[in-house]
Order: sequence, then structure tokens, then C-alpha cells
Amino acid sequence: MCGIVGYTGGRRASEIIYEGLKQLEYRGYDSAGIATLSGGNITVVKRQGRVNALENCIGDISGSTGIGHTRWATHGKPSDINAHPHSAGKFAVVHNGIIENYAYLKERFFKDVSFTSQTDSEIIVRLLDAFYSGNLLSAINKVGSLLKGSYAIVVMCTDFNGLVVLKYNNPAIIGYGSGENFIASDCPALAGLCSEITIPEDGDIAFVTKDGVEIYDAGLNRVERPRLENLATPASLELGDCPHYMLKEIREVPASVEGTVLSYRTAEAKLKRVVNGVKRVIIIGCGTAYNSGLVAKRYIESFARIPAEAEIAGEFRYKNPIITADTLVIAISQSGETADTVEGVKLCKSLGAKVIAVTNSPYSGITRYADAVAPVTAGSEICVAATKSYTGQITALYLLAHTIAGLSIGEAYARLAVMPSLCKKTLECAGIDTLADMCARSGGVYFLGRDIDCAVAAEGSLKLKEVSYVPCEGYPAGELKHGTLALIDIKAVAVVIITSKHLAGKSENAVEQVLSRRGKVAIISNIDGIEKTFEGRAQVIKIPACDENLSPLLSAIAVQLLAYKTALLLDRDPDKPRNLAKSVTVE
Repeated sequence: MCGIVGYTGGRRASEIIYEGLKQLEYRGYDSAGIATLSGGNITVVKRQGRVNALENCIGDISGSTGIGHTRWATHGKPSDINAHPHSAGKFAVVHNGIIENYAYLKERFFKDVSFTSQTDSEIIVRLLDAFYSGNLLSAINKVGSLLKGSYAIVVMCTDFNGLVVLKYNNPAIIGYGSGENFIASDCPALAGLCSEITIPEDGDIAFVTKDGVEIYDAGLNRVERPRLENLATPASLELGDCPHYMLKEIREVPASVEGTVLSYRTAEAKLKRVVNGVKRVIIIGCGTAYNSGLVAKRYIESFARIPAEAEIAGEFRYKNPIITADTLVIAISQSGETADTVEGVKLCKSLGAKVIAVTNSPYSGITRYADAVAPVTAGSEICVAATKSYTGQITALYLLAHTIAGLSIGEAYARLAVMPSLCKKTLECAGIDTLADMCARSGGVYFLGRDIDCAVAAEGSLKLKEVSYVPCEGYPAGELKHGTLALIDIKAVAVVIITSKHLAGKSENAVEQVLSRRGKVAIISNIDGIEKTFEGRAQVIKIPACDENLSPLLSAIAVQLLAYKTALLLDRDPDKPRNLAKSVTVE
């Protein structure tokens, strides 16, 4: 869960790396560092805090080859010492992932050596320094054979004017320039720098110089990996007139819906072949992806009338799941690199399941294992909290459920055609500022809903706690009286989502139960008559009327805006919430 940037060429490496790290700060912002190679010497600068802590240092770091890192701590607290790059002897390294056997390796090889940091990553550079005797490939291969866990490692050695990449179960990208080449853990760092990229396979060792790239597989055989188009563009990373990426990306929800529909058309035929004969569906994901899976479960069971289960990927992996040849697994991940989800996919494939990936990242790990991809075309999402990718997932899953059910996909496209304009209307919905003030002052917020609204309630709760740190939970409205009602008092706020006409009365009962215990209530709804029912007693935030199954696209915008505005009131940074990173590539 860290951002890596590497450069080798003819320009000042520190400047290019610094700009790249700023684009990857959503992957970790506990500390950051840069190391460069110049005249056979390695210079390392690293600081606790965000990437901009390095700004005053980069002008003093010479060299046209370098590596950089922005960290999300797994081992060792955030500090200058624990920041990457780590160095020893002729080497400096940056690492994304976890070395699970680092304590064993320290005891075996360095029993009497005092390490500088408290990280698992320092063992890598210590081993390289110990095993190197002039053959860099041999040393790196030996170190790789000892490591257990997951890693993307970039190595810099004073005897080699370039960089070396070693990858296993963590993302790494090589970018091709003219007289220069690049390395990154995610495409945004390479936006505007190169038009082509390569994704190394697990076990690959890649030697990257300004003149070219040589890749060796796990058996140390020279191999060629495909060159792919770099889809990241500088324009997609600009804030425009928005103060934060979170707001910018909420405003891009209409484009996310529209783009995902267009992309689904190109994938539709293959998806139809893959789902043929499916009799059971398992949906796996983590965080927001899991919450979109809750919506998908309702779609699939309603449209296809076959059993569907939504599972948290990290738990699913260890439950000895029952998988048969007619089981379809839908794996959802914004980044396509979520470790638990990717490992869940591998497990399901080994048991004979068909797998469809739903992801916003076309070159990600999850796509390489899936039988087909239902693409989310949301564009680069920089804010840690998922917004437009969630609505993109809902769009793709709605269409996929129609494909599984064998229903007319043309009708689904027609119903979705009006949604971008309705999303734009929802962006202007009144009353969110008042509700945000209520949430910011509350002792706890409870998002409630029935059926599909309950799934959005779970996502609303996640968004608010992620960016505002206000304690909150998402519950089925009917469960309120089975325990949660004990938490309702004058300090509590309930946000009740009501978009289902046939369940509206049931949800209104939950509103009455909260009001009778002196709790504050706001209702997000597109049902006529709600305002009159609760006039003077509860705030009603109106969203546009739409097809009931597509209401999550609109109610999601409302709860996303609520989280954003609450965070601002509490002086939180909505783009970079504490303790979190966007791409969770470790368990």
C-alpha cells in the first residue's frame, strides 16, 4: 500500500520522481523519500509526512537515475528512519507489500546486526548487500527466492546505471520513453511521461536503463512482455475549479455512468458467453466494492432468479467455499489489485469457477485471472474514498445482471440513458449542507434503509466514517429495534434512504421510532408524500424520481456529498483520510 516511482534517463531524476510521487500520494502519505545515483554514489532524502515535505530537498539531489516512495505504514511507525528508500552498502531499495518472514531472515542472516529501521522492508537491502559479489541478477534472484509475502521492489545499485524491478503479488509498471524509462506502482505517476507501458508478471526481474528494458522470468529466461497503451493522461489528474479530488470525482459521476455503459457494449458478447449455464453467483469485494456487491446481489436475484451471495473477499478466502463448475464469481475491485480479492479469484479459478472482474483498471492483476471483464470506465480516481468508481460499478453490475438473466440488454441501456442527466440534477440537491452540520455535531450517525436502500446505507456509512471520522453505521431499517435503538438519543442522527414505494411505509416506521427517542432524522428520498408526512419533524432531501433499481446511482451521490461536506466542517482532508490508502495491496 505504497507508491513507487523510478526514473533513469537524461533528466534530473529527483524532479520527475517528486512529481510522480505527488500523483501517487493516495497510495500512502505517512512518509516519503527519494534516492538518486550520481557519480557512483547514492544520495537518500526521506521525511515523515506528506510528499511535499521533500519539496525543499529535491534541488540538492543530483543524478539522472533514482527511486522514490510514498509510504503507508505496515511495520514500524511513520518516521524519517522508517521511510523508504532503505540503503546498505552499494544498494538502495523501495518496496511495496509485506515480507512475512522478515523476522526469520533477520535471525538467520543478521543475528548480531543492528538494523536502522523497524520495517520489514530493510531486510531486502541487507540481503542484497550480503549476497552481491558482482552479479546483480544472481543476487536479486537469490534474495527473491528467500522472501515470503508480497512485493514490488525497485533496486538501485552503484555498479549499475539503471534500476531493477522484482515483482510478486504486487503491482509494478514499466514505462517506455525516448532515451529514458520509468517505473511506477500505478499509471497516474506516468501520465504525460510515456505512451506505452509493460506489466511484468509475478516472479519477473526487469533491468531498466535509459536505453531499454530486459526482463527475465522466474527461471531467469529472457522474455518479452506485451507493450500496452498508457491510458493515464495529465488532464484526468487536474483539479480544475474543485478544491478537492473528492468533489471533482463526485461531479464526474454522470460521466462515469455514461462511460461504463459505452464500455459494456464492447464487452457484452464475451460476458454473455462466460455466464452461459451459470446457476449460482458469488460476489466478492472489500470496502466500497463489497457494498456495490450488495446491490448486485439484489439485481441478480431479482432479474435472474438464481442464488447470489455477497462476500467480503478477505473472509471468503479462508472459509473453504463451495464452488462448482456452474458457479460464477464476480470479483469487484476499483484498483484491480486489492490483495484479498485477487487471491480470492485465484482460489475460485483453482476450484473450477468462472470469474468476471469488475474493475476500473484495465491492466490490473485481477483482469489477468478473470475469464472476462465488465469494465468500469470512471477514469483516474485519486481521492482515497471511492465515489465515481462506486457508481461505475453499480452501472456495470446492473448491466451484468441483465446479461446473466438473459434479459433484453437494449432495455437496460435505454433505462440507463437518462441516468447521467438525473445524476447531474442530484448534484444540486438542496439540504445537504444542513444535514452535514447535523452529522458534524452528532455523537453518532446511523444510515438506514430497506432492500436496495440498505446496501446504499452501508456505503453511506463507510463514506462518512472514512473522510469525517464521525462514528456511524449502516443498518437495515428493520433491524433498528433489534439493538441499535439503544444508541438513539438526542445526540444521534439517522439518515434514512427511502426510494422503494412498496417498502416506504416500513422505512417510515423506522423514522418514527428514531423521532420518538428524540433522535434527529434526515430522509433521502424520491417518493412523493414523504415531505408532507414528516413536515416540521424531519429534514427531507429530495432526489429525482427514477427507475427504482437505478436509485442507488442517485442516493449514492447524496451520501457522498454528505460525507464530503461533513469532512470540511470538521477540518478533515477528504482526499487523504488518516490511516487509509486507496489501493490495498496487502492483507
